Amino acid sequence: MGSLSGLGLRSLLQRQLLTPRLRQIRLLVCDVDGVLTDGGLHYDEDGRVLKRFDVRDGLAVRMLQRAGITVALLSGGRGGAIEQRALHLDIEHCRVGVGDKQQGLEQLRADLGLDRDHTAFLGDDLNDLAVRPVVGLLVAPADAARGLRRQADWVLRRRGGAGALRECAEALLASQGQLAELHRHGWREGNS
Repeated sequence: MGSLSGLGLRSLLQRQLLTPRLRQIRLLVCDVDGVLTDGGLHYDEDGRVLKRFDVRDGLAVRMLQRAGITVALLSGGRGGAIEQRALHLDIEHCRVGVGDKQQGLEQLRADLGLDRDHTAFLGDDLNDLAVRPVVGLLVAPADAARGLRRQADWVLRRRGGAGALRECAEALLASQGQLAELHRHGWREGNS
């Protein structure tokens, strides 16, 4: 099994507490703005929103998918960029314009036949706290809102839009014994 050291888990005690929970995860649901992006909104001259995504987070999605972990996007935002990124990464479950994230996540879990303990959520702001009762693991980027960081099971070292998903993915893969092989032989499939 790969080591979790150096993957943003702050102490031996935290690794010991989180590793069994990470091993159970079969569904990682991500908010988008502030998690997969830096949270900034850039508008072009036609009023369309442009978003910047981290390519390393994209490869993280591919690694998780190959390991049998479903990645889903659940966002209150709209605008097309989210859907395009999901399409590019073959993310089948992309739900945008979600007003009630808890209800949206419960429905997604029901659709996939997964329970709370097999579900992790990566979010960055107070509206993401609503999913707390329906996930086994609540994860926050380093720059998440203070109220969310206080209640998160795990606060990452990386910021949203700057590798937070990659850090989370590597810890999940390490806990499930699948990261060491990637570190030994690299990634041989297409870039993301």
